[in-house]
Amino acid sequence: MRSVFDIDGPVMSVVIRIFDCICLSVLWLVFSLPILTVGASSTALYVTVHRYLRRGEGHPLRTFLDAFRDNFKRSTLVWLAALCVLDLLTADILVLRTMVLNRHPLGRLYWLALILGGVAVTWTAYCFAYAARFQGRARDVLRSSLFLTLAHPVRALGVFLILFAAALAVMTGPGLIAIIPTAVCWLESAVMENVFLLH
Repeated sequence: MRSVFDIDGPVMSVVIRIFDCICLSVLWLVFSLPILTVGASSTALYVTVHRYLRRGEGHPLRTFLDAFRDNFKRSTLVWLAALCVLDLLTADILVLRTMVLNRHPLGRLYWLALILGGVAVTWTAYCFAYAARFQGRARDVLRSSLFLTLAHPVRALGVFLILFAAALAVMTGPGLIAIIPTAVCWLESAVMENVFLLH
């Protein structure tokens, strides 16, 4: 019985990983509360997942805080640009949905707007991952992330499905927000790191 709960045993290893995921998700939530800092917080989360959870390097809190500070300006500019695109597409989707309900001919563009919205959400996730892993100006991050999203549509679809499933999970059980951000980032990194290796 003692070996099951041994600090180096498999059970405790899983418990520690779950605890780390919860702590990182809470950190991400706290640092994302002023909506302006979502970009820096998401980039810091990706850095921490990649370095600490996937590679076992460093300390989670220190890695997160250092990454947040180091990437703050660039990731905030990237986030504001992505947010403008997301807001514009959301407005288009809402207007076109009303047109569909009113049987307006332009309502046929509704599904195209939905697809573009999905691409924009996936591109935004790529932006944070790219900013976490590579140097460059905000403009370079936006351009390179868009290229990677469009150049690998199957993997981009995988990233979108992860985000979509996470959104559904949080709507179904809001308490899952305590672990979903880190879990999503971990799953996304498994897809995105393969894309990064190809370029």
